[in-house]
Amino acid sequence: MTAKILISACLMGKPVRYDGKGKLLSHDLISKWDREGRLVVFCPELAGGFAVPRPPAEIESGLAGADVLAGRARVIEISGRDVTEQFVLGAEKALAAAQEGGCAYALLIDGSPSCGSGFVYDGSFSGVRHAGSGVTAALLAAHGIEVFRPSEIEDLALKIDGNVG
Repeated sequence: MTAKILISACLMGKPVRYDGKGKLLSHDLISKWDREGRLVVFCPELAGGFAVPRPPAEIESGLAGADVLAGRARVIEISGRDVTEQFVLGAEKALAAAQEGGCAYALLIDGSPSCGSGFVYDGSFSGVRHAGSGVTAALLAAHGIEVFRPSEIEDLALKIDGNVG
């Protein structure tokens, strides 16, 4: 069976980020997996009901996605508006899409309060980041979907194909 990968829509160049831009991950492996029909392209923030563009949001108090899922932290927009519910909804929809698509893996943009897989911002809106996952990355991992960040694409290739080429 061919391994499927949930991938952040912004990494496919879709203009879905908070600032209305994409963040295309231009890599031969992405092109190969796309041709093979392995990619399930998804944006949890759009699925959670957000518009493009939208105010930036961060997980409060230097916490991370698992804390949000456990009810110990909120996701707050720079204006102070609590958007936790939308982030959790988007994560749940991402998990459903991954499960329905047969995804064992996810390749998610780093830094996002949804998709951050290696780091997230600390909630101060000052550019300070710390190790941790966003809400979607945490939910996927909790359900056995292995999450990779863009800098780990070769590791993902080794995991699913046994080689990088």
